[in-house]
Amino acid sequence: MKRIRASRRVGASLLAGVLATAAFSPAAEARITRIELTTTPAFGGASFGNVGQFDRVVGRVYGEIDPRLAANQVIQDLQLAQRNARGQVEYAMDVYLIKPQDMRRGNGSLLYDMPNRGNKYAMFSFNLGTNAAVSTSDPAASLDGAGDGFLQQQGYAVAWGGWQGDLLGATNRVRLDVPLAQGAGNAVITGRVRSEFIVTAATATLNLSSGSFTGLTHASYPALSLDNTGAVMTRRHRQADAKEVVANADWQFADCQSQAFPGVADSSKICLKNGFSPDYIYELMYTARDPKVLGVGFAATRDLVSFLRNSTTDDYGNRNPLAGNVKSTLAYGLSQAGRFMRAFVHLGFNADESGRMVFDGINPHIAPELIPLNVRFGQPGRAYGQHEDHEFPAAEGPFSWGRHEHGKFGETDGLLERCGKSRTCPKIIQTVSSIEYWQGRMSLNTTDRFGNQDMQLPENVRLYHFASTQHVPGGGQAVNCRYPNNPNSYQEGQRALLTALRDWVVAGQLPPPSRYPTVRARTLVAPDAVAVGWPGVPGVEFTGQINSMRRLNFGPQFDADDETGVLVEPPRAVGRAFTLLVPKVDRDGNELDGVRSTAILAPLATHTGWNLRRAGFGDGELCGLAGGYFPFAATAAERAATQDPRLSLAERYGDHAGYVSAVRAAATGLRQQRLLLSQDAQRLVDLAEASNVLR
Repeated sequence: MKRIRASRRVGASLLAGVLATAAFSPAAEARITRIELTTTPAFGGASFGNVGQFDRVVGRVYGEIDPRLAANQVIQDLQLAQRNARGQVEYAMDVYLIKPQDMRRGNGSLLYDMPNRGNKYAMFSFNLGTNAAVSTSDPAASLDGAGDGFLQQQGYAVAWGGWQGDLLGATNRVRLDVPLAQGAGNAVITGRVRSEFIVTAATATLNLSSGSFTGLTHASYPALSLDNTGAVMTRRHRQADAKEVVANADWQFADCQSQAFPGVADSSKICLKNGFSPDYIYELMYTARDPKVLGVGFAATRDLVSFLRNSTTDDYGNRNPLAGNVKSTLAYGLSQAGRFMRAFVHLGFNADESGRMVFDGINPHIAPELIPLNVRFGQPGRAYGQHEDHEFPAAEGPFSWGRHEHGKFGETDGLLERCGKSRTCPKIIQTVSSIEYWQGRMSLNTTDRFGNQDMQLPENVRLYHFASTQHVPGGGQAVNCRYPNNPNSYQEGQRALLTALRDWVVAGQLPPPSRYPTVRARTLVAPDAVAVGWPGVPGVEFTGQINSMRRLNFGPQFDADDETGVLVEPPRAVGRAFTLLVPKVDRDGNELDGVRSTAILAPLATHTGWNLRRAGFGDGELCGLAGGYFPFAATAAERAATQDPRLSLAERYGDHAGYVSAVRAAATGLRQQRLLLSQDAQRLVDLAEASNVLR
């Protein structure tokens, strides 16, 4: 493929390569203007069923946005971005595709995986036998491990495109270059920024952007001055504790990695004299400069997918690698990427500039809130939690999909108001883990603000709660958590529901009925031990701790309904706390309602959607996005010795054959409900047979 080189810089200056050829561009409307893509064989040339071999297509895509267009005017500070000679705002994005070499042998569906902090997760989520490390490795060699090849066997073309404009440059992330917001005459724009620092090991130096969910991956908004006068740092053990001021003499805008405090001056880093301790939450208020127009990520995603679906070539004759072969588009977004997806639909970006639908179907996964992307000095890498990032914007706009929104801040639109007016609402399958109820205020997606009644889902929405799961299932134990992680897998459920989503979009076949806890069924309850039905597992403390919520007022220039505008930091909490509810559990401590996997229908342990931070790490607070795992005793004698109220394995199943029989019955039931694919049902039975349970 012909390659056209261009500058990678976007910001105060325009893309030099695009400017150099702007006069030759055949049209002026906002769109993808140029693609620079290189094609190589994928998966070492392996072939997948009737679909055959796949190609890897990697490169950069350049586009521009018309700030005068009504659909783009919701983008915060777009009017303050530098424009080219045609009055357009330019951007450049990394793009990555895995496609059948012969697209006619594929299934005609594009699966667009919204990157999470620039990382690719579709292969990890849907292909068994891959892992996050493989799926996020160097793009030059990434995704070589196809695992069981589920997506490839199904014939999907899978695509990724950068949408997050504040990622640091690294080869393992799909990034987006966006312009800065500038005042008249390119004047520097400043603002008050709040950062939060929580570490798992003592350290002296952090990026100003560092946090529980950002680490070293996100660019910092530099301090306006190296003089920290006027900046304020505080610390506290727990979220609700009073904030203790850290003397300005004890910290600097500096790097102390190679030189002891006060270190080497650096406007993007912070050095603490005696180091940051894992037992504290540190908060910094400082004056920053140079906000990026991060909301461009919504338009860039819209225009890339529309291009891949509808265009033949770019303005320079470079051919769209999917041209003429995309019959339907599905989107998947994990966690942060799912929150981006919810905001994408809410802000009206599922209609392209010609009014065509962008995504026919979407699966926002483990994502019950919105995202602080379309705000000045936005920090979209931050999330939400009872202990960490508790008061960063993420939960201000609508929670619910329908027009039954409960008026938390006076809004009544729900997430589908704009796409409803343009008739571009996608079919939606929302999937959540148990963590989203304890940490993500998930109950507000389906109940009124007081937890008194359920709200009806729109006809184009299905909701599935993967019962007794954590945010991303996995074993082991985090250094800051008291209890082992929850390994209960929902991957099999995801595969079945992706299949159901495509069948819904392509063939009009309705998915299985929604499965989630409700007030009406008395399976969505207050987070106390009695209401939840906690069985009192020996050695486990149940606190009922939850990520509480009150309305946060971020000032008059912030539109809470749209999660858009200019923030006044810190926010001011107003009004009474919302009523948040959680799933009720059975006598084993496993959740009663939702999609109950074979690990819950034929359990070996209690699986929770919460964990607690241990001593030295904010003791007793909720521990990030981790759940808990508490195995049953093997025999009745072992159970009696610890006074465990849960039946032992021997009492439940009798012997190994009894356990395998229980798993088989559970798998059969899930398969009949279309919540488990036949191939996965058999695999789970085979795993049970090969296990050492009661041998």
